[in-house]
Amino acid sequence: MFKLTSLNLNGIRSATSKGLEAWIDKTAPDCICVQEVKAQAPDLADRFEQLAGLTGYFHLADKKGYSGVGIYSRQEPSEVIAGFDGAEFDTEGRYLELRFDTPTARRSIISCYFPSGSSGEERQLAKYRFLDLIYPHLQQLKTQREFIVCSDVNIAHKEIDLKNWKSNQKNSGFLPEERAWMTKLLGEGGLVDVYRQLHPTTTDEAYTWWSNRGQAYAKNVGWRLDYHLATPQLAACAHAVAIYKAEKFSDHAPITVDYDF
Repeated sequence: MFKLTSLNLNGIRSATSKGLEAWIDKTAPDCICVQEVKAQAPDLADRFEQLAGLTGYFHLADKKGYSGVGIYSRQEPSEVIAGFDGAEFDTEGRYLELRFDTPTARRSIISCYFPSGSSGEERQLAKYRFLDLIYPHLQQLKTQREFIVCSDVNIAHKEIDLKNWKSNQKNSGFLPEERAWMTKLLGEGGLVDVYRQLHPTTTDEAYTWWSNRGQAYAKNVGWRLDYHLATPQLAACAHAVAIYKAEKFSDHAPITVDYDF
């Protein structure tokens, strides 16, 4: 079995101060993909290179306290690839791929942090540029290997993926163009939304993010923004998924999937 967790940290120093490392130690994933590390290499040195016995690999943003992704792995990868576009989004630290290749299998685990467009038009346009770049990248990768993308996609795909869908139809994260992109990725793009494969109709229990405004968390006024997106072969190996809400390490909840490989 391969146990894979994804979590937007909203800052690695903040999340670990709230008990994240003890939780990782207790749940013992084989890999945990993290987004929004919000740290630079000196911040990670001598403290965050390992968590609960897992070795960390990172793609960090040039800008301090911003973005950044990582993967903590029990197994040493055969190759580490940081970045995918060689330009705008690589400077923001949004893509890290660990390859685990054997003579019989070529598999990748990817931690990816999609931009948020909620701060205004400029960032929404950046989000669309990102979508235009990541789609062909994943399509090309799919011709070469099996993979799972663990990601804060910053898009709720369908009405069942957020509490207040009617009032959010003009808001970033639930715009028609964003949702159409997800539909394309999961349709002709050939990737599988692993959570929805296992739980096609779940609503309130599916949420992974809650606004810090009002009583969103207490009232479970949430969004499903965090995904495992897998090639069909690996998606077929998924047999259990859990979203952990008993402790709050971040404004996101960790999502863990057990795969039979």
